[in-house]
Amino acid sequence: MKLRPCIDIHGGRVKQIVGGSIGSDRPVQENFASEQDAAYYASLYREAGLRGGHIILLDSAASDPEAYAADRMQALSALAAFPGGMQIGGGINPDNAGTYLDAGASHVIVTSYVFRKGTLDEQRLDEMKSSVGKERLVLDLSCRKREDGAFAVVTDRWQRFTGWTITQENLRALSSHCDEFLIHAADVEGKKGGIQSELVEILGAFSRESGFPATYAGGVHGFSDLTRIAELSGGRLDVTVGSALSIFGGTLDLYELAAAAAAAGEPWLQE
Repeated sequence: MKLRPCIDIHGGRVKQIVGGSIGSDRPVQENFASEQDAAYYASLYREAGLRGGHIILLDSAASDPEAYAADRMQALSALAAFPGGMQIGGGINPDNAGTYLDAGASHVIVTSYVFRKGTLDEQRLDEMKSSVGKERLVLDLSCRKREDGAFAVVTDRWQRFTGWTITQENLRALSSHCDEFLIHAADVEGKKGGIQSELVEILGAFSRESGFPATYAGGVHGFSDLTRIAELSGGRLDVTVGSALSIFGGTLDLYELAAAAAAAGEPWLQE
């Protein structure tokens, strides 16, 4: 199990927010707004040897182009500070993906471009694969729990439910089209109240069976969460922690958490 770092950018600043509040009819709920820029955090992760994290542009290019442009400038500075070390998502499409890869992103992360009108658009998925190659494409399957108990992928800054649900069959089918999955549990993201265990159990079963790279994010607030994720995934599901980290105003130390994540996964990875 690896700790995958994150840099979330909103309004041209590095922030940690309650994810489900973006794009809703409520004000955006901020947990932390940094005085440091994105390049600072990228350099921190580079020095710590934490590769494979993600940079997310949280503003919408369509609804707020000025804010998105500010996010983009921050993201490019972070990519320059850690070339090849981080992935990037937020408004990615076949036309702009190459720019970010050329700027130093290891992968591009996509949700809304391939999930639209409530379903998976296979033509658009093929366009993304043709544009960047399967080996540099991460599919963001961030989801929310429906009333029927199923976890459905959500788009448009986690406000719109699709009909595509997180199941073993669906994960297996989609894994042939990308290099990794990134899954935010949008219902608990940024709340530091504990992981969404039911979702982790589904993802953990898939990870144990397939060994396919996947990263879970949402609700981690203590070291015990890492042990639980490792137990449910055989140590094969990576994890992202944001608001709970001391570098983002929380209480958990980045270096201690990275070491604990590695240790939590070791007994299962040795099987």
